[in-house]
Amino acid sequence: MSTHPYQALPDQQFWRRAVAVVEPFRFDPVTTERFQIDRNERVATAGSCFAQHISNRLSRMGFNYFVTEPGKHLEPQRRTALNYGVFSARFGNLYTTRQLLQLFLECFNGRTAAEGVWQTDDGRYVDALRPQITPGGYDTEDQVHAERKAHLPAVRRMFEDCAVFVFTLGLTEAWQSRVDGTVYPVAPGVSGGDFDPARHEFVNFDVLQVMADLDQFLRLLKELNPWVKVILTVSPVPLIATYEPRNVLVATTYSKSVLRVAAETAYRNYEWVEYFPSYEIITGNYNNSAYYEADYRSINSLGVDHAMRCFLAHYAEEGGRKAQAPLVSVFPDAGAGVVCDEEALEQIRI
Repeated sequence: MSTHPYQALPDQQFWRRAVAVVEPFRFDPVTTERFQIDRNERVATAGSCFAQHISNRLSRMGFNYFVTEPGKHLEPQRRTALNYGVFSARFGNLYTTRQLLQLFLECFNGRTAAEGVWQTDDGRYVDALRPQITPGGYDTEDQVHAERKAHLPAVRRMFEDCAVFVFTLGLTEAWQSRVDGTVYPVAPGVSGGDFDPARHEFVNFDVLQVMADLDQFLRLLKELNPWVKVILTVSPVPLIATYEPRNVLVATTYSKSVLRVAAETAYRNYEWVEYFPSYEIITGNYNNSAYYEADYRSINSLGVDHAMRCFLAHYAEEGGRKAQAPLVSVFPDAGAGVVCDEEALEQIRI
């Protein structure tokens, strides 16, 4: 009898057995995990808008979500309005690996931005690297600088003391300074500042650039925090707009493909880096687009539930054993309270 190399492979490696005949809500693409997370370990998150779904669910499921800038000096209502606790520190959306790397270098290597403050149409001032973190902005540029100076120690503590760092890769498209290469979360002129083609330029990072930025960040983080473990995910949220002269769906496919390859490369290079397939869980055709809202872009609560159910089943540890994940975990209003700088692109369109 003839033999071939696929004969003895497990069910997980065949589409029909692993996907087609599995009830959609039972689908779980995680086959192995490199480590578990004790509920007492400090888990920090950063990245795109989807990263906020992860942090929200980690908190609700009893993980030690590590927030180094909680705003305890403020009344609860004011704290919420100023986006304290939305991120591990108030750095806003870090859509690209370049933003993440630049933030790390600012914290530990003294990097500064040549254009760090933008003025808004109403004469207020915002931090160009997190323009929507403080709704309404500030009265003066000095206030912006003072707030950033107070912000950076919290970011440093997050990098230094987190046990697990979860980063969601979101975009490859960005706008940067021609002066010093600083990458912004939104284009100048959208949430402050004035677009000037002599000072600003569009960039769409390729796979080698994203891989290089991510690799440099990971190496620097590990040197700083030798015990850290990293979980990478890719945001399943499509681009809200593209500056490329092509259909936004085509641009989205390019962007997510680049980010997925970069995450995979890091996973293969470092045993302390894990890739969690939330992207595949949400976007997989096995679920017939059931995890998107009517706009085909926003992720609904069912999708977030499914992804986090798989996360809990594989990575949560209780007393040296894996935690038991509930089959159904319903949390209402998956998109409630999510801060997304990218949404400003749609809001200003006339």
